[in-house]
Amino acid sequence: MESAPVNVVCFATFFKGGDFMRTCKAEGCNVILVTKEKMLQEDWPRDVLDEVFALPNDAPVELFLDLVSHIAKTRKPGRIVALEEFDVVIAALAREHLCLPGMSSSTAKAFRDKFAMTVKARDAGLTVPEFVAAINDEEIAEYLQRVPPPWIIKPRSDVSAIGIRKVETPDEVWKAIEELNQREALRERASYHLLARFIPGEVFHVDSLVTAGKVAFAGVNKYGRPPLQVAHGGGAYISQTINHHSADKKNLLEINRRLIKAMNMETGATHAEFIKSEADGDFYFLEIAARVGGAYIADVLEAASGINLWREWARLEITDSKSQHRLKPRKEYAGIILSLARQEFPDTSAYNDPEIWYRVKKKHHAGLIVRSKEQERVTELLNDYGRRFADDFIAVLPPLERPE
Repeated sequence: MESAPVNVVCFATFFKGGDFMRTCKAEGCNVILVTKEKMLQEDWPRDVLDEVFALPNDAPVELFLDLVSHIAKTRKPGRIVALEEFDVVIAALAREHLCLPGMSSSTAKAFRDKFAMTVKARDAGLTVPEFVAAINDEEIAEYLQRVPPPWIIKPRSDVSAIGIRKVETPDEVWKAIEELNQREALRERASYHLLARFIPGEVFHVDSLVTAGKVAFAGVNKYGRPPLQVAHGGGAYISQTINHHSADKKNLLEINRRLIKAMNMETGATHAEFIKSEADGDFYFLEIAARVGGAYIADVLEAASGINLWREWARLEITDSKSQHRLKPRKEYAGIILSLARQEFPDTSAYNDPEIWYRVKKKHHAGLIVRSKEQERVTELLNDYGRRFADDFIAVLPPLERPE
């Protein structure tokens, strides 16, 4: 007897995950998209979507749970998957509401809370910057006496460099905490923030696919400049594959494996960031997310390895882990340069090197992904494009205080 198609409900309140949904459909699933009204006009892969639901932009958790219950009346979900950072916890709650397999809400909350994830990383023996939650005055005062400045204050649940500020003196810290506690929105107050030692150094990211609690694939890249510098100082975002035979890659893969185990990830995609300290050369844990990395990271990894994170994640979600094929990545090199652009539709046709693998097509953004068998060639191109982008495209906007 032929089994019924698996109904996959995808939560995506930002525009992403098209390859995930297409793969689910190609594997014989019914695909249902749950998004928000402000995203309804985006270029979703409607040819593979069986149903689309758009909730109000300010929809509470209860409305998501009511919607999945409504969907389950006629199409009982087999999987509920969060394709976007801000949906990770809500998707977990929806799974629990219907008693479906997948990450629990307690595990999901640790992936959304920089305090919780840093505690888990520290307890697993990873090196972390000294930190304290911005909650208890006595603990904060002791921390400020013990840990030398500068420090950063960062929201526990936002992404990228959103809402992060660098502070140099105890007075600045106390003033920042006082300002946060005056905010009208309770979730923007100080207790929802973390204070951590600022560590100068190079920032790396490891992007993984996980199945049955083990890493099935991981790619290691390095940012051209730390994302915090780009967010606050402007300029181009750059990321590229690191040397496949380097000690840095070997170390980061092992740290990442231990981290994923500590976070209790069973199946899915992760994006973890680490900083290599200028002072001692150690890798310090920064954060980890239960999702595919943004800013075209998946495309860069596909250019270098031939592995598409979205497609392979979809297969992990909907197939029996015992029957999954082994991934065989190629070991080439790729990188991206991406910036805000002064032009609505920037023209990158003057950039015509044969190594260009992809051109970003997004309003007010200029971006190129390059691919080569030689790491040095990727570095050479990105350095050259960085200089040219400054003249040709780059626009600077104030850093975001809140996600938009």
